[in-house]
Amino acid sequence: MTLTVDEAGRAIADPKTYADDRRLHEALALLRRESPVHRVEAPGYNPFWAVTKHEDIMEVERNHDRFLNAPRPLLATARFDELNRSRAQDGIALRTLIHMDDPDHRVFRAIGADWFRPRAMRGLEPRVRELARRYVDRMAEAGGECDFAREVAAQFPLYVILSLLGLPESDFDRMLKLTQELFGGDDDEYRRGASEEEKLEVLLEFFAYFQELTKERRRNPTGDLASAIANARVFGEPLNDFDTASYYVIVATAGHDTTSATITGGLHALIEHPDQLDRLREHPELMPLAVDEMIRWVTPVKEFMRTAVHDTELHGVQIHAGDSLLLSYPSANRDEDVFDDPFRFDVGRDPNKHLAFGFGVHYCLGAALARVELRAFFEELLPRLESIELAGEPVGIATTFVGGLKRLPVRYSLR
Repeated sequence: MTLTVDEAGRAIADPKTYADDRRLHEALALLRRESPVHRVEAPGYNPFWAVTKHEDIMEVERNHDRFLNAPRPLLATARFDELNRSRAQDGIALRTLIHMDDPDHRVFRAIGADWFRPRAMRGLEPRVRELARRYVDRMAEAGGECDFAREVAAQFPLYVILSLLGLPESDFDRMLKLTQELFGGDDDEYRRGASEEEKLEVLLEFFAYFQELTKERRRNPTGDLASAIANARVFGEPLNDFDTASYYVIVATAGHDTTSATITGGLHALIEHPDQLDRLREHPELMPLAVDEMIRWVTPVKEFMRTAVHDTELHGVQIHAGDSLLLSYPSANRDEDVFDDPFRFDVGRDPNKHLAFGFGVHYCLGAALARVELRAFFEELLPRLESIELAGEPVGIATTFVGGLKRLPVRYSLR
């Protein structure tokens, strides 16, 4: 059934849309073509403008003083927005880099910035490759068939980022479950409960865990990222409990769930495009380009929201002060005006001006780490891979924020 423009707008507020690539990209292509800045009034949500063109998203990201992250950094239901505002007034709301604007954003970002710079990545890379090799070995030990999304892709980046933080391995499974509940709050399989109050309980459990970690690292600093966060000072003062916990939450969750989705979606793309798999195996020097193409193809972060400070105009549309704008990154990364044949998976795509990491001052802090992990994993896997095919139907997660495939059953032969 052909969508109307208004139906396409409402579709991008429906978590189930993101579990169906065909429906998602049909809706986004229609909006890019017919209404690039489109007002959406979806049941259960406060109204917003859906921004779907690459150049318009760049315009918003570039002008971070005119379009703020606060007070609505992510698409959520009107009920959740209300609860979040109430908790923010009480000083107990999540307040990550995603939620901040300058000057706070600049100062808080600096706390972790050195841990993710290229020099730090060079030091971390041997450990990342060791872990990548471990998980390829586990694929070999699995006997030629596994659910790649759950058994490999969800585990490898988790070990990388939580090792960087300095968390004990005994807590890794708990962190994975909480992350899936946080980002899968709209997915029947992952969500803790149906109410917005139950979803917020997940955050409070994260907070409780990381408050204890903060106390321990302040008593006994250990030289890991968790110690750096716990002992950081902002504007001359230590971080309060919720700001500290919020920093841990964004590193521990976004630091692995986005990469997990990209590794899974990247392998799926190679299976679906065997000519590109063969090309990459024959020309391993293409791996850096292939990694960015996987990131573009999957685009694990689906949206961020911005709020207009003043009356303004975007793509000829009048935006009023206080209006919310949804920046659709999957749409930007399939924009026909920017990408040659955007629905072709091309491991040699160059240039590749994808916006999967955002742009400007809010560019993803962990982008370099994500690239190191993806490159390490596929450089370990592909030389050993003799054959691979789907062993069942891939299944996507229902979400409007972060996600990809939650099931990827595969059958393979490894050397």
